[in-house]
Amino acid sequence: MRIEDQVFFCAPGRLVVGPGTRGGLPALLHRLGYRTGVLVTDTFFTGRTPWVDEYLAAARALDIDTLVHDGGMADPTTTLCDAATAAVRAQLGGRTPDHVIALGGGSNIDLAKALCLTLPAGRPIGDFAAGIGRDTPVLPLVALPTTAGTGSEATPGAILVDPANATKIAVMDNRLRPAIAVIDPEFTYTCPPRVTADAGIDALTHAVESYLTQDSAACDRAGNPDPGYSGRNGLTMLFARESIRLCATFLRRVYRDGADTEARIGMAYASLYAALSYGSAGLNAVHGIAYGVAGITHQSHGSTNAVVLPYVLDALRHERHGELLDVARLFGIADADEALAVRRLPVVIRELVEELGIPGDLAAFGIGEAQLPRLTSDALGVARLAKAFPVADVPSRYAAIIRNAWGGTLAGAGGEGRRAA
Repeated sequence: MRIEDQVFFCAPGRLVVGPGTRGGLPALLHRLGYRTGVLVTDTFFTGRTPWVDEYLAAARALDIDTLVHDGGMADPTTTLCDAATAAVRAQLGGRTPDHVIALGGGSNIDLAKALCLTLPAGRPIGDFAAGIGRDTPVLPLVALPTTAGTGSEATPGAILVDPANATKIAVMDNRLRPAIAVIDPEFTYTCPPRVTADAGIDALTHAVESYLTQDSAACDRAGNPDPGYSGRNGLTMLFARESIRLCATFLRRVYRDGADTEARIGMAYASLYAALSYGSAGLNAVHGIAYGVAGITHQSHGSTNAVVLPYVLDALRHERHGELLDVARLFGIADADEALAVRRLPVVIRELVEELGIPGDLAAFGIGEAQLPRLTSDALGVARLAKAFPVADVPSRYAAIIRNAWGGTLAGAGGEGRRAA
């Protein structure tokens, strides 16, 4: 118990977790009174898996009519969302759906969340970038994640790319949290190693970052009585710690052997628990800097988080010593000298990142030294994440993290970089 906490915790209305649980979804929807749905996915799932057809047949038998939109793409844009809105509304022919289903990774779930806003009235998604009115109709969302990492099945936001300036926008509201989340690990069994690694390190980043983020008692909620993110508390930290334990146990295993079903199931739980943590606590510097890295390199979200993560942990070894010691112990770092154990943790995490086939520093990732000032500026521009970083001087700490991440400098590695600064 943390008596100073001011807990505001949100989660999906219903969580259904376990191998094969997707088979019970049509009966649950029927019981809840849903009759007309839109299933948002992509052509991989309609053309190369049986899952869409299996769902449609079972839903049809229970008089649930479902329109399939398989135009999902990686990193969905506002333009893609608006085109999908027009296409789906035309196919509906004036009918109003009573639910939206998302099948896929975080990108498909983000697109589906956006369509929950745009389909009722046909408005462009850009109308909601500054906020969602309390009277705005929002369709209930059913999320079926097929990767173990993004956690979109438990969070309040849809992340879309604005092609006008190549930046990501976040459309945020607690009404965008899924009404039902079905976490069926069997969806992940055929994920290739690269997807498995990116998703898994994303889950670990979510868990660790939310474990270390701003306290709920210190979080600026800007007077919002229904905040999407409100700082860490004892409840979010319980979920984060268990997610970290599962990642430490199963992430390497599932990357090495995708047929290891115990590891697949373990990472599915790790992803969900991380989402239940960060979905209320929020994130901070890792994601803030990673967004800037992605803007320069256009590499995957999981990889851009991974290359930054060790250096953020290194930067917090004084402010979050106790929590980092907890994480170190979960990763098997047994040094009796607690300060040494905390210094070793970022090195161990970097070794894990590189074992997953991801570069361990920004230079190896393709960032030039001359780009560091721009990267620092871009990262600080994500104000909601910078505000949550639990240090006194965020700009100088961001600059130091980015410089160390470029040079490969970690205190536990002797403080020496991999290249001259």
